Amino acid sequence: MDVNERQIALSVLESLRGDLMYAHLNNGNRILDVADLRQYIYEEIGRIRTSDLTSGDLCGPDDRPERVPIKSNGHDKSQS
Repeated sequence: MDVNERQIALSVLESLRGDLMYAHLNNGNRILDVADLRQYIYEEIGRIRTSDLTSGDLCGPDDRPERVPIKSNGHDKSQS
């Protein structure tokens, strides 16, 4: 494990430790055992994936070139 991977792992675990103090499952129950912890992690992964699909924030900036309207005979087709 290189230095960056180790730092990411520590950051994730420290964040999880802090979250578990106040964590509740979707059904409102507190986390009491390993099975609850596993369920909590699955729920959080689902939230992250859902928010990524809707916002695209985790993918970074869009590096694709800007779309330019296709012109024919010097006129913008969207204005005809």
